Amino acid sequence: MENTASVSPPIYHFLLAGQWHQGGETYEVRSPYHQRTIGIVSRAGPADLERAIQAAVAASAGMRRLPLHQRAAILRSTSEGLSAEAEEIARTIAQEAAKPIKQARAEVQRSIFTFAQAAEEATRLHGEVINLDASAVGEGRYGIVRRFPVGPVAAITPFNFPLNLVAHKLAPAFAAGCPVVLKPASQTPLSSLKLAEIMLDAGCPEGALSVLPMQSKDATPLVEDERFKLLTFTGSPAVGWAMKNRAGRKRVMLELGGNAGVMVHQDADLSFAASRITTGGFAHAGQSCISVQRIFVHRPVYDQFMHLLVPSVQALKMGDPLDEETDLSSLIAPTEAERVAQWLEEARAAGATVVTGGGVRGGMVEPTILVGARPDLAVNCQEVFAPVVTVQVYDDFETALELVNDSDFGLQAGVFTHDVRLVWRAYETLEVGGVIINDVPTWRVDHMPYGGVKQSGFGREGVKYAIEEMTEPRLLVLNVAG
Repeated sequence: MENTASVSPPIYHFLLAGQWHQGGETYEVRSPYHQRTIGIVSRAGPADLERAIQAAVAASAGMRRLPLHQRAAILRSTSEGLSAEAEEIARTIAQEAAKPIKQARAEVQRSIFTFAQAAEEATRLHGEVINLDASAVGEGRYGIVRRFPVGPVAAITPFNFPLNLVAHKLAPAFAAGCPVVLKPASQTPLSSLKLAEIMLDAGCPEGALSVLPMQSKDATPLVEDERFKLLTFTGSPAVGWAMKNRAGRKRVMLELGGNAGVMVHQDADLSFAASRITTGGFAHAGQSCISVQRIFVHRPVYDQFMHLLVPSVQALKMGDPLDEETDLSSLIAPTEAERVAQWLEEARAAGATVVTGGGVRGGMVEPTILVGARPDLAVNCQEVFAPVVTVQVYDDFETALELVNDSDFGLQAGVFTHDVRLVWRAYETLEVGGVIINDVPTWRVDHMPYGGVKQSGFGREGVKYAIEEMTEPRLLVLNVAG
């Protein structure tokens, strides 16, 4: 990557089919916290995207034939390269996304694991033999099924995990044998460009990867061009569902929003639940699709739980994301803080009570707990994507399950209980992609299946499961008697 170290701030070129290019336009990437320019990025245009698509199509055959051990070697080397530059990349994430540095370091470690896991899964693309003689007409015949890459992948990623959510597109695609054209979030392109440089050094095949910071109006072919065989998008529901309607015949993977619910039953470890909910609701200022938003507490333990939760939230430190003590910092843009302020005012006007927080300072929103907020208010029924949680009381477990399900979203849910009967009931009843027992819905490890239902999207990430989405089974029938 052609970064001009002697110039401050540095200049970042975009990656087009394995080569660094300077676009006709540039734009500034600013720290949401300081509003300082931390990088100047060359912006790709429509002609650049067309060249990237042509290169991806041309690279498909070579990627398809690339032996599994070579795919694994590229991914393993990428993981090692991330590890070698972990602190630098963490600081980049902290600055461009206003993610506290300790959380940014955790994101880098997750990305290291994601690529390492993809290296392993690349060697596990096993097929199967089908005993066709289970049917009389199948005597003397054998069936073999192998998985083949679908072809060029278009990937669009959001700002909140600017490295690991990119890793969840690129790593399984390369394991599957698919070239990728990536459009990273305009607010946070720097870490993805650093990752692209590492992947080139790891031996990324010519033409197999393009990383193009570009305006949405110029990115239409990522969604509509039939030369792409799969579109994978992480972002808002409104944008994602509109993309699906325009995507034509290509496969589509959507990881969209949520307003995750968590239940705290009377037999739970309340201290542990309060601690985990504090983390799950307020890490990265609540800017996660599975951030805790709606908390449902069993009435017999409500007062005790609130006495634990409120001081835990009040102890969180707001400030500079590069400060080692910071727990949450600015939202990605001042307009987001303004939106949250409006939602909080709407809730207050409708009778909700702010237990703690509620203030907005510039681009930062204080960690906020609301009680008495009606289910139809935006802070409950929409995705707040900010450090705001609501708390409601329930009297019986079935009612709590209904309250969690009373949502247009269904990504993940959490249930704190030690009653195995209730665990199984929650698993069978909750309309979500994942049920997390005795932890928050925000919990995720990168090799588990991850995705949602309803407005939260469809398809599954998690390396093994994304590889399945990015490959297709092909049958071979051998007539050995013919």
